[in-house]
Amino acid sequence: MKSLAILAAGAALVASPLAAQQADPIAQVEAQQERTQRVAQQIWDFAELGYLETRSSGLLIDELEGAGFSIRPGVAGIPTAFVAEWGDSGPVIGLLAEFDALPGITQSAQPTRDPVADKHAGHACGHNLFGAGSLSAAIAIRNWLEATGTPGRVRLYGTPAEEGGSGKVYMARAGLFDDADFVIDWHPADRNSAASRKSLANRSGKFRFRGVSAHAAGAPERGRSALDGVEAMNMMVNMMREHTSMDTRIHYVITSGGAAPNVVPDFAEVFYYVRHSDADEVRALWPRLEAAAQGAAMGTGTDVDWEIIHGNNPTLPLESLQTMMDAKLRQLEPIAYTAEELAWAGTIRDSLGEDAPALAQAQEVEDYAVLTGYGSTDVGDVSRAVPTVSVRTATWVPGTAAHSWQAVAASGHSYGAKGTQQAAKAMILAAVELYTNPQLREQAKAEFIAERGEDYVYESLLGDREPPLDYRQ
Repeated sequence: MKSLAILAAGAALVASPLAAQQADPIAQVEAQQERTQRVAQQIWDFAELGYLETRSSGLLIDELEGAGFSIRPGVAGIPTAFVAEWGDSGPVIGLLAEFDALPGITQSAQPTRDPVADKHAGHACGHNLFGAGSLSAAIAIRNWLEATGTPGRVRLYGTPAEEGGSGKVYMARAGLFDDADFVIDWHPADRNSAASRKSLANRSGKFRFRGVSAHAAGAPERGRSALDGVEAMNMMVNMMREHTSMDTRIHYVITSGGAAPNVVPDFAEVFYYVRHSDADEVRALWPRLEAAAQGAAMGTGTDVDWEIIHGNNPTLPLESLQTMMDAKLRQLEPIAYTAEELAWAGTIRDSLGEDAPALAQAQEVEDYAVLTGYGSTDVGDVSRAVPTVSVRTATWVPGTAAHSWQAVAASGHSYGAKGTQQAAKAMILAAVELYTNPQLREQAKAEFIAERGEDYVYESLLGDREPPLDYRQ
């Protein structure tokens, strides 16, 4: 009996450190480090465009199924969208995972400009990191819930086509967030911040003009230029800018304008974005663009039609959740870089100009602030369906702009993977707080109702259109 007691005591001594490690949220994320870097690199290599992210979505699903999550694939009519869940009781906390790349920008992981000739897209917004970091956080949360016996369900929402496709809007419109209690969101950046950040509402559309082709020199009187229609519309919209409010942003690109100067183009297309901090203002501005398109068609003898491509509501940040996330971010040890990573980052910094921030900024947390950003995101629609908290971590060299070759390089390098792990740690600490703090849950939900308005009725800026699954083809 004495020997059995000694064996039992020895087993307890071995099990106790293991149990403590399993109950430590940070240790759970650190255990996912290999997964984070491997998955981030694979999605970076895939570099798939919006609604075409078959391999990226499939990779995340495979990892989640292997960790015991149940999967609902192809949700909201989108083949690459999914919802993964673990748990059967307690608060439901969701994490968002993006994974689409941007067209027209490529770069190797080298710290100097080095386009990749055989690629047509790159992760210039770091969505490969976004997907991998949220995946690792979700699995770490699942393991922590199991190890501690805490009641709770964790979900990972696979959200395609953030870049101009508004994948989350279709998911919100389909009610996929309605039974979640909270959502945690993050994004790659060149700094660490949990600022309360409101984005701009946004609607985009493609205006397609159709005319009559003819020889531009031999029979110009027979032609009606669709390109003239596009240029006339652009001229009128540019004059309209003088008569809009200060927060308005309007930008466009001609996506088709003809192929040869001596052929009158019978088709031309212009792609417009309209942004404002107030969604109602975007709704009011949009008919003015449509009127400009109609006037341009009348004046040039062409026909025009248009298609709304995407639309995002502004984000609805909640002070109670953002200040909590700020506190969690400050609890973390600063990111530790190797000498090789710092040398690599130094070369990137040299490309950013003399006024680029110091590399040390990546190891600091910015002061908490309430901000209005001038970008747009489909997270806005999620934040109006469910209380949402966001964080940004330094995955890029300080001073790096999103949608740049420097962002592509960092997103495919171990430098970016380390910032991704930092995001996963902040997310699991926030999740633990929400699972275990009923007072915070009640406060945040009350703030959510007050900010959104008790009579709020969700309305997307997309109308009833189906997901534009071919918008990148």
